[in-house]
Amino acid sequence: MSDCRPKVRHIYISPGHNYRGHHGHEPGTHPIQEVDAVKCVAGAGLVGDRYFNHAENYKGQITFFSSEVHRQLCERFNQPDTPPSVYRRNVIVEGVDLRQLVGRQFEIQGVVFEGVEECRPCYWMDRAVAPGAEEAMKGSGGLRARILQGGTLRRDV
Repeated sequence: MSDCRPKVRHIYISPGHNYRGHHGHEPGTHPIQEVDAVKCVAGAGLVGDRYFNHAENYKGQITFFSSEVHRQLCERFNQPDTPPSVYRRNVIVEGVDLRQLVGRQFEIQGVVFEGVEECRPCYWMDRAVAPGAEEAMKGSGGLRARILQGGTLRRDV
């Protein structure tokens, strides 16, 4: 198991999908809510999130995004006020290369995860961030993971 100790900077949940299932239409309007803590349920996801109990063995029970990548994108597209919630990833972390966690088990705050695959960016990122964001995010779109051992993740202060 990988010993990774990233800082949890933001935690987000949303009751519904804004992009998934909206191809060819306007995005949805489900709010994304920042929380200080979230219950992670093994095999199910995050309590209160749109992907909770989505499907058996679902590869995106939780998603991660890098705060370092967020800062790079803000600088590249001259969008300093863009909040990290625009990516609609659940947990924004600092201090870990998420690409290194694909195919590995890792632990954060006592919760055990398995990194499954990159959370590939889609064309909606050009609208959510700036034109060109989808291309710029390729290889750094975040991480989809399964929850192997549950617990509570808390935002580091």
